[in-house]
Amino acid sequence: MHEDFPVPEAADIVVIGGSAAGLTAATVARRYHPEKSIAIIRRDSPVPIPCGIPYIFGTIGSVERDLIPDALLDFEGIDLVEEEVARLDRENRQVVLADGTTIGYDKLILATGSTPLIPPIPGADKQNVFVIRKNVDQISEFLTALRAAHDVVIVGGGFIGVEFADEIKKHSDKNVTVVEMLPHCLALSFDASFCAAAEKQLASAGVKVLTGEKVTEITGGEKVAGVRLASGTELKADVVLISAGVRPNVELAAQAGLKADPVAGIWVDRHMRTEDPHIFACGDCAAKVSFFTGKPCPVRLASVATMEARVVAANLYENRRENPGIIGVVSTVVGRVAFAAAGLTEEAARREGFAVVTGEAVTPNRHPKVMPGVTDTRVKLVFEKGSGVILGGQALGGESVGELINVVATCILNRMTCEQVALLQVGTHPLLTAAPTNYYLSVAAEAAAQKLHGERN
Repeated sequence: MHEDFPVPEAADIVVIGGSAAGLTAATVARRYHPEKSIAIIRRDSPVPIPCGIPYIFGTIGSVERDLIPDALLDFEGIDLVEEEVARLDRENRQVVLADGTTIGYDKLILATGSTPLIPPIPGADKQNVFVIRKNVDQISEFLTALRAAHDVVIVGGGFIGVEFADEIKKHSDKNVTVVEMLPHCLALSFDASFCAAAEKQLASAGVKVLTGEKVTEITGGEKVAGVRLASGTELKADVVLISAGVRPNVELAAQAGLKADPVAGIWVDRHMRTEDPHIFACGDCAAKVSFFTGKPCPVRLASVATMEARVVAANLYENRRENPGIIGVVSTVVGRVAFAAAGLTEEAARREGFAVVTGEAVTPNRHPKVMPGVTDTRVKLVFEKGSGVILGGQALGGESVGELINVVATCILNRMTCEQVALLQVGTHPLLTAAPTNYYLSVAAEAAAQKLHGERN
């Protein structure tokens, strides 16, 4: 329990979960409903900032420097209850805590997050085999083992695996190996050539990358000693990090009789409301659908969680917003290169049945090219062939691609065509951007437009 607040008997709005989704839902609800009482119930305290976790080994330096501050809750007058939730009593609109205490609610927001997946690998329960949980003590235990290790094997070449590999190698001389069963690292977010560029950066930093490989066993006694692959290769390992995705935490909802799937998440409508009109869900625990197809979507990101939380906060007492579906906007830094993507890759778009046309551009991020900080930026845009509507985009280059991809995401959200993207009115400056005559998005969109015109003529 937070020292400044006793456990309330009831609150108008109760949020279960205090990470990105729960915190955002509570603070935005305060904007919409300044007269309402609001309480957050969370199990772990304090809460790490999720996206900063891969960087605590060196860049940030400690878990304590990567925490979500509670001062905002005090400022907003939001009660904080640090306790495990045992069950939901929907009939009486109460949350029952582990100690038997109850907290009544008018509106309840489930932001219970997700749990790392542990594949059924023999030996995955050995000492010094870790997954990343949003728990300070467990992260600290992992860091202690990692700092003492010499051989580190990371199972999974998604964002967490790649970022940890890059961070560890950047700040130590440890042997680091990434094992990915898909043909490339980051393959769920980027087309092959972008993935290859990321793998090149890892390799140049000294990270060993093994793709198309499956882990069959984690070897050793009580403590890990190695990793055996399907190909017969055996890797030495003092520490193993498994980064193989997450599963939504749906147990509370399911036990309360709400529609929930252990893989997809808690069912919600476009207003983020469950079957119970008094209960909402957002973040990793909530089921998601694709912006492009309306099909179930597995993307779970902090940016998605906070968007959904804003939908919930606006809709608690009347419908003001709809969730448009998940675009999927991501960015990372590997070595000295930033990578970013939004929407569908070319491969994913074709797999979903879209006929596509693409446009690419490689231009300096400053002008003229003698400006300090200049680096080439590569952009690839994917458009639906019939309508010309943008479906996705990818970029690599300097740090600016992290914000450039947000512009691409805005274009996607507004279903802009290649003609409209080509005519974007953008601000440019020699020290900040590409030249207006050679602006990345305009050039890539023009290239796609020319292909479309050629096919129609």
